[in-house]
Amino acid sequence: MNFRRLQKIVMVLTCILLIAGCTSPAQNKNEEKRTVKLMFWDENAFYRQYGDLFSMKYPNTEVELASISKIYRSQQNEDFDYNEELVKFIEEEQPDILLLDPSEIKKLGADGKLTELQPLIDRDKYDMTTYSQGILESIKEMGEGKLFALSPKFSVDGILYNADLFKKYGVEPPHDGMTWQEIIDLARRFPTDGEAKERIYGFGTQNGTSISDLASTIARSQGLNFYNDKTKQITINTDSWKNVYKQALDAISSKAIYVREGEGFQGGNMEDYYASQPFLMGRAAMTVESTYMLSNIKDASEHMKDYKKFEIGIAAGPVDPADPTKTRGARLNELFAIRAGSPNMDAAWDFIKFVNGEEFAKVRSKTVSDGLSTRQGFTKDYNGISLEPLYKLQPKINLDENIRDAMPLDFYREYSPILEREVKLLEENKKTIDEALNTIQIEAQAALDKAVKDEEAKKGQKDKK
Repeated sequence: MNFRRLQKIVMVLTCILLIAGCTSPAQNKNEEKRTVKLMFWDENAFYRQYGDLFSMKYPNTEVELASISKIYRSQQNEDFDYNEELVKFIEEEQPDILLLDPSEIKKLGADGKLTELQPLIDRDKYDMTTYSQGILESIKEMGEGKLFALSPKFSVDGILYNADLFKKYGVEPPHDGMTWQEIIDLARRFPTDGEAKERIYGFGTQNGTSISDLASTIARSQGLNFYNDKTKQITINTDSWKNVYKQALDAISSKAIYVREGEGFQGGNMEDYYASQPFLMGRAAMTVESTYMLSNIKDASEHMKDYKKFEIGIAAGPVDPADPTKTRGARLNELFAIRAGSPNMDAAWDFIKFVNGEEFAKVRSKTVSDGLSTRQGFTKDYNGISLEPLYKLQPKINLDENIRDAMPLDFYREYSPILEREVKLLEENKKTIDEALNTIQIEAQAALDKAVKDEEAKKGQKDKK
């Protein structure tokens, strides 16, 4: 029998056993048939992740899907605006359940297009005690204090390390709650000699890093943004950003950090893809990644010839030195909300309750490639590796990152070359950090002002038509 089919059968039987005790067949049989319309991007993915399990729990409820792909059909148009197309899609399709990201929750919630969930939680006495309080607070922040959605899973970065390399070189392994500066200092305790394609690195990301990449990553962990949405100003020439760039420059200069050569992996077979990742191949002592990396390592060990396994450890972090109890390395990609005015409110709420509940978390507890359960205490390990450190810090979603989505695309076309040029001058010691960031801020602000002006002009012409 095909292994994947056997695996699915086992999961289905497990689900039946778990749910059977909580659901009376007679009760479901006597309930009226009902339909709920749900927004999703792919039918197969929906039933694999949610639909099959939901149908077992609620056999009386038929799920109709409204494909998000419809939004992108007009993407080729020069004046394509995703937010406008999303609102149009919701108005035309009238889905009861919306699949949204944080910025969309904020916008649609403010416009009165979403249903508050707290009254439904209170009405049904829905148990939220094991739901991540950090995720819950972040979702409320999206709705400016109101709870408009729930998410059954989230991604979070941790400090993954090669325990064998730490033992070999006599270096104390990472501990929970490390800052980026502590990670960089620890990486510098590993040797820096040897050929680039064969040597050991103290730290390495999946695709390698650069000064600007590392600076952006460190800044993100501290909640820094290069743009202020309220003032519409570029804010990269500050003391905080200068300190971040100094950390990144010192780290890259130490040669303890893996820097990608050229454009990195540009295609090939899976073995070439795996071979391009230093941590996965046992050549980097540490990396900062989500559980997706663990899935990659498992796949590589099963499919690569002569793959050398190593002991993996995880520590919680990195953290912001100013707020060491939280991690900003958390992401929410699937937020389920109920459209305001939905005629199928109870069916929609039953779906959201189920996929965010403990029963669902138990069934999905061994699946980590697409994230961790927002219900704590169910996803404890993966392939023998303890995942408990990933739950130790309170996850805080970087909502400011979504501000960038509101910036004109034309701005980024101008901004990227400016950033690349100035960082190169910085790397070659032809400019100081102060000089480089000052130039970036001045030129980026001019590019932003022009892009905003051009976008407003285009919208004006569109409104006249």
